[in-house]
Amino acid sequence: VQLVESGGGLVQPGGSLRLSCTASGFTFNSYAMGWFRQAPGKEREFVAAISPGSGNKYYADSVNGRFTISRDNAKNTLYLQMNSLEPEDTAIYYCARSKASYRQPSRLPAEYTFWGQGTQVTVSS
Repeated sequence: VQLVESGGGLVQPGGSLRLSCTASGFTFNSYAMGWFRQAPGKEREFVAAISPGSGNKYYADSVNGRFTISRDNAKNTLYLQMNSLEPEDTAIYYCARSKASYRQPSRLPAEYTFWGQGTQVTVSS
């Protein structure tokens, strides 16, 4: 299993970024996927999650209405569209695969077994 994030960078407050996570080594369309983030000195926290068929999506309260999670099962790729970015969104962003196939997405890091290496997002003027 391999998960590779991309799309991070430096952006001004109010700006947008789209993160991608390319997956390989498993049947992508059978697993819920999630995005998490970790800021310096803080614990890893849930950002968003999506069910295998995209029917269910969950968001952290702090990003709801600003971020959108999506997936393209034909391309084995997970996305996170981030709009109206704030300095508080600065963190390393990780994508993750759920423990078992055909489970509903979870907000809990313990429910995910495989993680990417992360991509840095910095929101600063």
